[in-house]
Amino acid sequence: MASTHHAPIEEHPDLMELRARHDRAAATPRAQMIEALALITGLYLAASPWIVGFNGFTTLAVTNLIAGIAYMLLLGGLGSSYERTHSMAWAAAAIGIWTCVAPWVVAGDVAHTRSITSNLITGAIATLLALAAASAARDRTDNRRSSTGNYNDRRTMSQGRDDR
Repeated sequence: MASTHHAPIEEHPDLMELRARHDRAAATPRAQMIEALALITGLYLAASPWIVGFNGFTTLAVTNLIAGIAYMLLLGGLGSSYERTHSMAWAAAAIGIWTCVAPWVVAGDVAHTRSITSNLITGAIATLLALAAASAARDRTDNRRSSTGNYNDRRTMSQGRDDR
């Protein structure tokens, strides 16, 4: 009975190629720009009650602080873990949308001109950045499907040769 040696999955050529592609994608100017702008947007969102001057409206101030920190955590790691972070971009888009509607939804009378303007502009920018990150994830998924198909085709062709 012949024994077969299977290489660990980490050494699979397609997986190594996929990791190299993620490393190259994280180094692109687009990914770096999205990450930098997302960090600035999240930081501004967290600090906006004190910057714009609506920190007296405690419910909206706390909401913006939490949403800003969450946004930075979701999209802030694009450079270091590109392949995992982009799938969280949809949650970041939800935070952006929440930021737009928060002045009317949170408890209390917090819908004032400064808070509405700040949240609408910040929420729109946050949503656009998150959608840009999600589109990069979609492009990556399409590339992964095509490379997987190629691997299966190669494997089928090599098995056909072994059967001869």
